[in-house]
Amino acid sequence: MTSRGYTTEEGNRLNNFAIEPTMYVDETPKTGFTQHAEQLNGRLAMIGFVSLLALEAFTGQGLIGWLTSL
Repeated sequence: MTSRGYTTEEGNRLNNFAIEPTMYVDETPKTGFTQHAEQLNGRLAMIGFVSLLALEAFTGQGLIGWLTSL
């Protein structure tokens, strides 16, 4: 008999061992061209593009011109 995080034996003795959780195996692929990876790549590309536009707006030069003038 199992209830409330403890078990009782046949002789109605209490066992204070933890109840094992049910195992769950996630079969979705974590590498390669997954939906999450593509969304992350797209968002990072948008951040980089907007950053380059802001750099050009503030300095009046593009990325290569700004790097060579340092």
